[in-house]
Amino acid sequence: MTETAVRDQLALEIAHWRQAADALADLEVVASADAWAGLESYTRLRLRDRLLAVVGTLRGEASDLHAALAAEGDPAELRRRLLRLRERYVQAETLIDFFADAVNSRTSTRLSALLRGLDTVAADSMDNVLRPLGIQPPPILVYLDKGMGAAIMRAGIGLFNNSHPSPVAAIKLTRHNLGHPTALFHETGHQVGHATGWSAELADSLWNLLVRRSRELAEVWRSWAGEVVGDVHAFALAGWAPVPALAHVVDGTSTAVYRMPPGDPHPFPVIRVLLNTALCQGWFGRNGPWTTLARTWCERHPPTGSDGAHWIARASIGALGDIVEACTRRPMEAFGGRPLCALANPLLASPKALAELAERAGPSLLTSQYLARRESVRILAALVTRAVLDPSAAAACRRRLQDWLVALGAGQSARSAWVASGERRDHG
Repeated sequence: MTETAVRDQLALEIAHWRQAADALADLEVVASADAWAGLESYTRLRLRDRLLAVVGTLRGEASDLHAALAAEGDPAELRRRLLRLRERYVQAETLIDFFADAVNSRTSTRLSALLRGLDTVAADSMDNVLRPLGIQPPPILVYLDKGMGAAIMRAGIGLFNNSHPSPVAAIKLTRHNLGHPTALFHETGHQVGHATGWSAELADSLWNLLVRRSRELAEVWRSWAGEVVGDVHAFALAGWAPVPALAHVVDGTSTAVYRMPPGDPHPFPVIRVLLNTALCQGWFGRNGPWTTLARTWCERHPPTGSDGAHWIARASIGALGDIVEACTRRPMEAFGGRPLCALANPLLASPKALAELAERAGPSLLTSQYLARRESVRILAALVTRAVLDPSAAAACRRRLQDWLVALGAGQSARSAWVASGERRDHG
C-alpha cells in the first residue's frame, strides 16, 4: 500500500471522528430543550458548560490530529493518535449519555417539577451541615432509574480523564421508592462526607474504638465507614423515616443478609438495619417501631451461625451503642471540633418533633412555600413517616408527598423559554 493511500485512509478516518466530535456539541440532540428546561437554571448552566468543555477538549484533539496529518506527520504515530482519539470519543459520549439520560428522566411537566422538588430537598440536606463550615453545597441533579438502591456521582469527581470535575452531584433514585425518597439523604451524606473529610475521620475513629475488642472487627468497620456516613447523615436529618425503606431494599433470605462480598463497602444487610435501629434507640429510646423492626430482623435472621459474618454480627451488636456515640456525639475535626449532632440534631427529626411541626403548621404544612424552604427536609420526613405508621393510608400519603414535592419544584421552576431568552447555546 502506497504512502499516499495510507494518508488518504487516515484522512478519511480522522474526518469521521472530527465530525462525530462536532456532533456531540449539540446537546439538544441527546436531551430535548424541554428536558433541559426542567433543571434549575444554575444547575443547567453549570452542567451544560462542563459538558461543552469536555466536547471542546475532544474537538481540540481531533483538530490537532488533522493538523498533524496536513503537516505530513509519521503515519504510524498518526494511527496511534487516531486510535486514542477514538477511545476518547467513546469516553466523552458515555459521559454525555449518562447526564442526558438523567436529564431525560424528567419526562413530563409533573415529573420534572417533582424531581426539581427533590433537587431542592437534597440541596437543603447538605446545607444544614456544610454552610456552618463555610462549604458551598453543589448543585443537585436527581434522576430516576430502575433497580433496588440509590446511588450518587459526587460533584467534583474527575470526568473525562479526570480533567473536568463534575459540576453537579447526580443522584439516582429508584422508581419503587419515589413515594419514600429518603435514600436521598444517604446519598447526600456521601457528598458531605467527602467535602468535609468526615468519611476518612470516622474510619479512623471506628478503628480506634473497636480495635480494643477485636482487630478484625475494627478493620471491617473501618472499611464500612464511607457507607456508615451516608446512613448516619440520613438519620441525623430525617430520624426514623429512612429506616423502613432501607430495610425493604436490603431484605432477603438469611443467607443473603449475612453475605459479605470481598471489597463491598456496605455493611451487610443485618448489620446495616441494626445500626439504623440502634441510632433510633440511642436518640429516641427503645419504645418505637424501630425496636420492633430490630426484633423482627433478629428473629428472622438470628446471628447464631458459625461463619465469619455471623461472628462479625454478634460482635457488632455488642458494640452498637459505642458506635452510635462515635458517629453522632463525638467531636470531629471535620465539623470544626463539634459533633455531628451540633450541626444536624437528630432530636429535631424525632417522631415527637415531626408531629409537633405538623401540628403547628396545620394545613400550611402542605401549602406554604415559606415553610417548605425553611423546613423541606423535616416536612419530607414527616410526610414519609405518616405512610410508615399507617400502611392502610399509604396511597393517600404518597399522593400528598408527591403533590408537595411538585409544588416545591414548581416554586423553583426554571424559565420555560430559556432558549429564547438569550441563554448561551455554544455549539462550537
